[in-house]
Amino acid sequence: MQSQGDREAAKARRLIDRRITLTETAFAELVLWELPKRTAERPQGYKYRLALVSNGVCVLRYDNERGKGDHVHVGDVERHYEFRDVDQLIADFLRDAKEWLNAHGDT
Repeated sequence: MQSQGDREAAKARRLIDRRITLTETAFAELVLWELPKRTAERPQGYKYRLALVSNGVCVLRYDNERGKGDHVHVGDVERHYEFRDVDQLIADFLRDAKEWLNAHGDT
């Protein structure tokens, strides 16, 4: 049986589905769907997951999973994210990914 999230994703239009190698041990995965309609839970009309994986561990993730709204995970810490538009979302993620890689010597 499909969950409501699976049904929603099936009707959505995938705009981005890309894996980018950043270093020998790190990559970014960007997945973004345009939803068929805006909802109270996703008023911007998008579902997204942007992740930085280093040495096989997800160390940074921007997403808007059901029930949590727009937020960012950095390690075990989770904080709210103020979504403005897709371009800003990607720019913010790439900035944070670069900062994380620089801070952890994975450049």
